[in-house]
Amino acid sequence: MRFNLKVPFAEKDAAKQLGARWDAASKLWYVEDKADMTLFSKWSPTPRDGSAPSPAAPARAPAKPKALSSEGIVIVGSKYVELPRVCACLPWDVCDKCRATALSA
Repeated sequence: MRFNLKVPFAEKDAAKQLGARWDAASKLWYVEDKADMTLFSKWSPTPRDGSAPSPAAPARAPAKPKALSSEGIVIVGSKYVELPRVCACLPWDVCDKCRATALSA
């Protein structure tokens, strides 16, 4: 049975001497089929680490952005206010209709 370990970089040589192996794809140390696991107990991952899978942990939905502009760019901030469009001109062009709502340069 495979047992993942949380080995600090400074202690990698000690873990390797005891028989731990490096999994490059998962980027973690592990041991397999060892009778005496007490040697590796100090590198045992805690349940909140990403290296120890939790079978009871429910899948969480990704967080939704607070506001989306018409271009799909996420705009965040508590003071964000979307101003209504007055005309169809480009944002960097200022026409007579949108001059009152344009930002001053």
